[in-house]
Amino acid sequence: MPFLDTPGLRRFDAAALHKTNLFQTEHLFCDLYGLEPGQSQKLHSHADATKFYFVLEGRPRITIAGETRDLSPGGLAFAAPGEPHGVDNPGSGRAVLLVAMAPNPNRPVPGGS
Repeated sequence: MPFLDTPGLRRFDAAALHKTNLFQTEHLFCDLYGLEPGQSQKLHSHADATKFYFVLEGRPRITIAGETRDLSPGGLAFAAPGEPHGVDNPGSGRAVLLVAMAPNPNRPVPGGS
């Protein structure tokens, strides 16, 4: 289905950041991240993919390649291949981010099973 009501798909988990997959293709995946106050995604990197975080709600703190900034709704941060990146929610309210990565690291491997 190429049309989604994303506000109705926002989810949170008291135990950890919640990822809701909106769609994925061989080339791209797109998720919603729901973070309760104090939750985070540790710094990590993807050798062959570019990832972006677009803030829909809240004021998350995003780190890309050693630089950290607090973003507001409408803010965008992206990590090029190999750049360490992560997000945390230091505020008292929830944060929601639209997150996409290409190429899709979960894509099927040609000839694989």
